[in-house]
Amino acid sequence: MTATARRPAVRPQIAAVRPRRVELGLIALIAIVVVSAYGLASLGESASVPADIGPFLAWMLGLFFFVHLAVRRFAAAADPVLLPMALLLNGIGYVMIARLGEDVGGGLAGLQSVWTAVGIAAFVATLILVPRVRELAQYRYLLGVGGLVLLALPLLPIGVEIRGARIWVSIGPVNFQPGEFAKIALALFFASYLVDAHELIKNRIELRDLAPIGAAWAASVGVMVLERDLGSSMLVFALFVVMMWVATERTLFVGLGVALFAAAGVVAFQLFAHVERRIDAWLDPWADPQDTGFQIIQATYSMAEGGLTGTGLGRGEPDRVPVAESDFIFSAIGEELGLAGTTAILMAFLIVIGSGLRIAIRATRPFEKLLAVGLTTLLGFQAFIIMGGVVRLVPLTGVTLPFVSYGGSALVSNYIVLALLMRLSHEQRVVSPSSSGTSR
Repeated sequence: MTATARRPAVRPQIAAVRPRRVELGLIALIAIVVVSAYGLASLGESASVPADIGPFLAWMLGLFFFVHLAVRRFAAAADPVLLPMALLLNGIGYVMIARLGEDVGGGLAGLQSVWTAVGIAAFVATLILVPRVRELAQYRYLLGVGGLVLLALPLLPIGVEIRGARIWVSIGPVNFQPGEFAKIALALFFASYLVDAHELIKNRIELRDLAPIGAAWAASVGVMVLERDLGSSMLVFALFVVMMWVATERTLFVGLGVALFAAAGVVAFQLFAHVERRIDAWLDPWADPQDTGFQIIQATYSMAEGGLTGTGLGRGEPDRVPVAESDFIFSAIGEELGLAGTTAILMAFLIVIGSGLRIAIRATRPFEKLLAVGLTTLLGFQAFIIMGGVVRLVPLTGVTLPFVSYGGSALVSNYIVLALLMRLSHEQRVVSPSSSGTSR
């Protein structure tokens, strides 16, 4: 037998081992960075080594090692960069939330550590329960209806309004944002439907071909407008436009999407007071510095104070910005880690987006390609609109920075998105002969 003939039998083993070695090395480096940042934040704030540095190190290393072993067991050939970047963002976000501590209400660091564990458990559960992502396509309408039901839950009596947005649901002691999980269901529905409809839409544009997906999009955006969830409605709209563009390869949908978004923005500005306040604060925050412009002005001062390298962890006053632990955690990082720190966060997101798009490019089946694009859009566009809102590139929308901001629902849903992307990348490297067709 020649060397060329033996190669197919060896390559799958190498493909499964090398990514995990790379991943383990990156996770070790990230653990050093996060533990060092945690210690420096305490030294900067109180000039003392944190008393719980030992338990923190054990907890973090335990989680990191556990999730690495899970990937090694259930998705051994998956992309080696996605998980370390998510852990880096999660770790830096946790350090900043712990550093804010009592200044923003106290107890958030403990809750965030619990949600991190839940998110990692959801990540592992997704890898176990979804051995082949394409099998989810057969539940397209169930996923579509389920997504809309999740979006509508806050409008029921169990819904709770916080800071003007009715996006929370309270069931007993459990509070969560069902919209975070609805976005995943809608991405799966859009990808599944467009697999069958994209050829028709490429050749002709008829209402009957677009009706199911258009109705799902219109209903989801309509519900979120009623809930005053401006950020999520923008995110679902972007998801819809991007997936239509990729499925049909027609730039017409991009132009149509931009025009519809501009028209919707004008209408929303005229009809909804909260949209008008956000637009006014974006255009000229100094017109009302004590009310509508207060948050964005404080964030601007906070990031200006940080300069190039920041004031140092624990040495700034990021708590002057309202909701610094959630919507404005990017400004807190900018103040204490400076332009260097915010650039590192931006680069981590760019690596995640690049890895997601690489998975889409390598996909040989339409469903996997569209789903990878959709899931990457969810992470990338959400990161863009919140970071862009903090630096006044776009109006503030109230979404959280993926993996970084405080919040259980967002953290868990983002880990599920990450698990689906890693499952897709694993399937690309390990393809059984019986499933190597390109029908779907």
